[in-house]
Amino acid sequence: MHTFPRYAAADPAQVTALVRENPFALVVSTVDGVPVATHVPVVLEGTAVAGGTLLGHLARANPHWRSFASSPDVLVIFSGPHGYVSPTVYATDPAVPTWDYAAVHVTGRVELLDDPLDALDVVERTVTALESLREPAWEPTAASRDRFRALLPGVVAFRVHVRTEQSIFKLSQDLDAERYSRVRDAAAARNLGLAEQMRRAGCGALKERPDGWPVDGPVDRAVGQG
Repeated sequence: MHTFPRYAAADPAQVTALVRENPFALVVSTVDGVPVATHVPVVLEGTAVAGGTLLGHLARANPHWRSFASSPDVLVIFSGPHGYVSPTVYATDPAVPTWDYAAVHVTGRVELLDDPLDALDVVERTVTALESLREPAWEPTAASRDRFRALLPGVVAFRVHVRTEQSIFKLSQDLDAERYSRVRDAAAARNLGLAEQMRRAGCGALKERPDGWPVDGPVDRAVGQG
């Protein structure tokens, strides 16, 4: 992933939070030289992404997992809140639209977990992680756990040992203070996830860009920059 220093995470905790709160990831690897991707829930094992491990599972019927042993290098993509920013929000002219977004890309080595007990552990830990984002959270009953066990033959679990981590939090930091406030307020009205991401990032409009371009320079405000 191409990254920009000015859109880097201000703190590793930002990266961890995005991964934890957006666990429906895209796992990408190559099969016979062809890129293959699967959308699956992937949860963080431990407290940090960098140097850590991820847990996931997919349907045994999906042939993607069969390539993991021979091609263990994977890319795992976590997409956070995102949204189109219309020039109508800026209330200035000239103006061009853009797209604000946050994402984390992780590369690592995937390890298949063949033991049924390991697979059950991954499924239960995934449920625990996802329910922790809800209020009220669901607690599996004994009957539900029995149901989990019955489904295990159709599940393949895996662990990803993280090698590298990249992130980008492009949240209109390159706008002047007035237009930045308009973008943030517009997001609060229509895209609460993006507005919350801006609040957590503590973004403030830049007065001067470190690369020498003026704020709101033409390289920044193009739609789909990434």
